[in-house]
Amino acid sequence: MNKALLPELTQRQQGTLPELLGVEIVSVDDHSLQAAFDIKPHHLAPNGYLHAASVVMLADTSCGYGCMLSLPDGASSFTTIELKSNHLGTAREGRVECTAKPVHLGRTTQVWDATVSTAGKTIALFRCTQMVLWPKA
Repeated sequence: MNKALLPELTQRQQGTLPELLGVEIVSVDDHSLQAAFDIKPHHLAPNGYLHAASVVMLADTSCGYGCMLSLPDGASSFTTIELKSNHLGTAREGRVECTAKPVHLGRTTQVWDATVSTAGKTIALFRCTQMVLWPKA
């Protein structure tokens, strides 16, 4: 992954959903990207528990940032084409953390797995497939 783009990711998220919901890029290395947010009232569903969409947003953002940092030379961007989630638990407060790892880094698609946790407990598992976009000739 191109770690030099990490500050650019933080800048690029300004004015977008990840910034609005408080996503922080925690770390990136050659094997994973970690991001997190602190639970605020706007992350909760009306029942008082963490809204599934908040968890999905964190996982999709983490996998997307990993994809951006791993695009093949010459690719222009990517788009998510499939996102599967298994929700195993929830939370009402604290910090939600996500680790995204590449499973397949191809020229036309990438597949990423993400694990979302809080207080050391896994609350969701994801598989995200992205289509690599190329400039039009």
